[in-house]
Amino acid sequence: MYLLTVNGNLLITGLIYLEDRLHTPMYFFLGNLSMADVTYVSTTLPKLLSIIATKDNRIWFSACITQLYFYMLAAVCEIFILTFMSYDRYVAICMSLHYVAICRPLNYYMIMNRRLYVLMAAFSWAISIMNSLMYSCFISTLSFCSSHTIDHFFCDLNALYAITTSDTRIREIIMIIGDIVLAFVPFSLTIASYVGIIRSILKINSAEGRFKAFSSCTSHLTTVMLFYGPILFLYTQPKSIDSKTQDKILSLLYMAVVPMLNPFVYTLRNKNFLGALRNMARIKMTI
Repeated sequence: MYLLTVNGNLLITGLIYLEDRLHTPMYFFLGNLSMADVTYVSTTLPKLLSIIATKDNRIWFSACITQLYFYMLAAVCEIFILTFMSYDRYVAICMSLHYVAICRPLNYYMIMNRRLYVLMAAFSWAISIMNSLMYSCFISTLSFCSSHTIDHFFCDLNALYAITTSDTRIREIIMIIGDIVLAFVPFSLTIASYVGIIRSILKINSAEGRFKAFSSCTSHLTTVMLFYGPILFLYTQPKSIDSKTQDKILSLLYMAVVPMLNPFVYTLRNKNFLGALRNMARIKMTI
């Protein structure tokens, strides 16, 4: 699963960089999403594989902080990239339908110009870096006198807060505020974008036209559901005796399975990607 995830996402990033027809806002965001996925899995899964192979479940404190930093960086960046991708799909569908009442009748590329989508991606990475740095500094100043055993398969923030002897009330309040600003707000904006998309599509008269318009965002919608589904279930389920075990299983699902599926979701039905792959195969055969 780890090798499939890394190779699949690196293949997507390489194709987007090499193929001119993929130099569009949607594929630019997809390349950033793939890099976030590679960072995501490379932060956690190699250590988990090492523990399985060697039975040595120890980790240096500095390595734990590093793992937490890159894990949170990739997770927050993925949330923002998915949000900007949903806005891109909304603008694209509005432009293709030419509904003046819903959006201004401007060309898609006048709105989603290169400067804008590069700034969006840069904003995603910058906010993620600052957020991860803040939490890493919080954790590095805590005391762990009573226990050094993390009840998780990676250095999760809540698992670290659970074993510290320091007062974490202020940090937990900051974490709640951060969850609202960096998770709930982007998720709400994503939902709002799809509400606008669905309203636009329903105004199309023909069933074929509605299907064609909706199919342009099915890959992104599938990725959004795969990413947010386990997280929503994780945080909304009632706590029970077995909830910690369920939390680990769900964490493994969105940490390992979802990044592995993303390359398949975006490539299997995408004619541009399949064409780019065929072009690359012909070049290799010619060489």
